[in-house]
Amino acid sequence: MTKKAFEGIMAGLQDALAMAKGDKKAGKLIRITVHPADVKTARKQVGLTRKEFASTFGLSAATLRKWENGERHPTGAARALLTIISREPDAVLRAIKK
Repeated sequence: MTKKAFEGIMAGLQDALAMAKGDKKAGKLIRITVHPADVKTARKQVGLTRKEFASTFGLSAATLRKWENGERHPTGAARALLTIISREPDAVLRAIKK
């Protein structure tokens, strides 16, 4: 992955965190809704088991299971990260492997 692509992903994550905290300077507030099926789809798009996905992205396997089963819903930065994973899975994997 190029440095420019990585910086773009990082800027997006930082902006998402600022927006999740209610920082109005971060831009127009965007609310991302992640449904249980979306979590499972994001995981499958990167081709990882629950355990591998949780480990790769710093989540607990129990949390991931609860998200996928609809028992809990991701919030804040986790919501943004899952959206990025589902939209740009290859870029995310390249970014975290370096």
